[in-house]
Amino acid sequence: MWLFVAFLLVPLIEIGLFIQVGGWIGLWPTLGIVVLTAILGTFLVRSQGVMAINNLRGSFSRLEDPSEPLAHGAMILIAGALLLTPGFFTDAVGFALLTPPVRLTLISYLKKRIKVQRFEMGPEPDPFRRDPQPRPQPRDTVIDGDFRDVTETKKPTHQGSGWTKH
Repeated sequence: MWLFVAFLLVPLIEIGLFIQVGGWIGLWPTLGIVVLTAILGTFLVRSQGVMAINNLRGSFSRLEDPSEPLAHGAMILIAGALLLTPGFFTDAVGFALLTPPVRLTLISYLKKRIKVQRFEMGPEPDPFRRDPQPRPQPRDTVIDGDFRDVTETKKPTHQGSGWTKH
């Protein structure tokens, strides 16, 4: 129901803002502001997105919980979509989502509302299988052996062209 209300209210708010701002400053400055915010938003989303991807890679390399960097990346993606949508209201929300304090506030709000049942790193057996296989345990087994190189040395069948080194 709330999604229906959002799809109904957002275009109405945008139309009202376009009429008001266009009445205050005129048609061409209004259109110029819309184009300028799209260009500026694209630049900011690109730079923030690169930082979010680097943070996500860092959390993976440190084997940390990647949910917060993923949430930042998702909010930056949503901000990009809002900034490319023509309108003043969507631009305001998009620019707000590009600021880290707003994203952190939203993430903390969502953390309170979402309950994570379980989080583990690494492979886990499928809980729905009848015969779940245990995780392989590391072994300290050393196998001693000898080896002999059996590869043949190939002899050239023709002379080189002079273009390659022998």
